[in-house]
Amino acid sequence: MTGSAREFVVEADGGSRGNPGPAGYGAVVLDAATGETLVEAAEYLGVVTNNVAEYRGLLAGLRAAVGLDPDATVHVRMDSKLVVEQMSGRWKIKHPDMKPLAAEAARVFPPGRVTYEWIPRADNKHADRLANEAMDAGARGEQWSPSTSTAELDARAADRAAPDGRTAGSRRSGDRATAVPAGAGEAADVAAAGGDAPSTGERLPRTTTRTGAGSTVPGGAAAGGASRGGRGEGDGGEAPVSGGGAIAGERVLRAARTGAGSTAPGAAETPAAADVRAAKAVASPGWGPPDMGSPATFVLLRHGETPLTPQKRFSGSGGSDPSLSPVGREQAERVAESLARRGTIEAIVASPLARTRETAGIVAARLGLAVTVEEGLRETDFGAWEGLTFGEVRDRHPADLDAWLASPDAEPTGGGESFAATATRIAATRDKLVAAYAGRTVLLVSHVTPIKTFLRLALGAPPESLFRMELSAASLSAVAYYADGGASVRLFNETSHLR
Repeated sequence: MTGSAREFVVEADGGSRGNPGPAGYGAVVLDAATGETLVEAAEYLGVVTNNVAEYRGLLAGLRAAVGLDPDATVHVRMDSKLVVEQMSGRWKIKHPDMKPLAAEAARVFPPGRVTYEWIPRADNKHADRLANEAMDAGARGEQWSPSTSTAELDARAADRAAPDGRTAGSRRSGDRATAVPAGAGEAADVAAAGGDAPSTGERLPRTTTRTGAGSTVPGGAAAGGASRGGRGEGDGGEAPVSGGGAIAGERVLRAARTGAGSTAPGAAETPAAADVRAAKAVASPGWGPPDMGSPATFVLLRHGETPLTPQKRFSGSGGSDPSLSPVGREQAERVAESLARRGTIEAIVASPLARTRETAGIVAARLGLAVTVEEGLRETDFGAWEGLTFGEVRDRHPADLDAWLASPDAEPTGGGESFAATATRIAATRDKLVAAYAGRTVLLVSHVTPIKTFLRLALGAPPESLFRMELSAASLSAVAYYADGGASVRLFNETSHLR
């Protein structure tokens, strides 16, 4: 490395409106000494996951930096805890889609020339806006063009707002100054929905090189406003708003930020206000450090009643697969209205059984979302006990019932599924969904045993705790999962929407 080698700061971001869904990335290369924007890069990627888009943004930023000076040293700043920890070597890379991208990024510069730092999302607005511009262009059937970029508006606004005369491009990180185009202003309340578009395959990213302070083309802020699969970006801890366009949810979120619709002391709380309060409690960041990023939050909805529910009959995945009763459909409508008022759900995943798919379909129609079916969310197979009451099983299979109550490894009569086997299946499904929906709030429509198992595993409770939980039809529970593997139970058996 020569003595004239330069120092760059690379800031990168990526997002997917659907995860996987229409995706794009943005990256910016800054002069570390002055904070000057040297290169902007962005690209619409077609349908990929959020994590893949973030890695592609990192790659684009590093390639742009090496193109400016192959002998440079680079400091990467991203709001993706996952990418930063994996590229720093502190977290293992397990996902097959990310391994080759990480390896490719590590080869752009020789080892030791690149360092990584996690930053809050609010400090990554330049790259975030570029990623949204790329996704907005893709929704129009176009590719991002440097001539239409407005991303530097965030950096300029921060420069004007700097309290001590420093530019926003110079912020201390330890004892060295690193370039940070810290954004100012609030992002849009609701992300633009965008449209599904076919994958466009590999292409070179569109980039623009800045020779001076940089200029932007008039035209206002990017329409997207959120690069995390449609997350809102407010400062009050509100949960994400559905990218599917739930109008009631949009109104409620804005009211929560502005104070509109709040009740006076002593006044009765309206259903909408109660739903907002509940949603904020579920989506609050918790006690964990802020660099953990946003958790994957699973809102667990038990399906509505079937004809077997009030009779308390075993109804698993090996029986008659009943549909909802009229009462169950009304329950599903009520929970749909409540979730619409809360405005937090970004995706819906359901068990393949009829009662869960019907419940999920009613909610999805109200929220304007699609339903993904996940086999792992199905109910336990109760074997020969399907359709029987507990008393009938006691009369017909007393020894098998005693064994089942005593051990999670015992199977129901006739080769059903043990609670231990169910737990193994749910743990695998949990890990799969946490990886797919990192940082998002997802409604999982499932059954008594799977939902209790999600809660039991999150709490680290023993198997016998399954017999000590009451889970009502059409009830809501919630668990948040963090990047370090930790979990937090946020809600259990809520039924206020049914009253």
